[in-house]
Amino acid sequence: MFEKMQRAFWKALTPDLVVDEPKQAVQPVVGLAGDIVEALGGVDNLKSQKPVALTRVRVELRDVGQMDRQALNRAGVPGVMLLDDGVVHLITGLPH
Repeated sequence: MFEKMQRAFWKALTPDLVVDEPKQAVQPVVGLAGDIVEALGGVDNLKSQKPVALTRVRVELRDVGQMDRQALNRAGVPGVMLLDDGVVHLITGLPH
């Protein structure tokens, strides 16, 4: 029981670091504009994507080298945070 509570506590503090279920590939174009998908290297370069806050989308890429930051800026993504293992957080700003 203590282990379960401890895991829930750490999951709440660090949702991206504590995995409690196997990752499933999400349809990569759902919720992302076509120009953003292209700037990330195309549909084939996306492993998964999910919103993690009102202002961020977490994307897993197969090859980070295919990502074009300038194209992301032109597509309306003001910030990009690159993490380990091909994980990228797109800072999108508040929805209008």
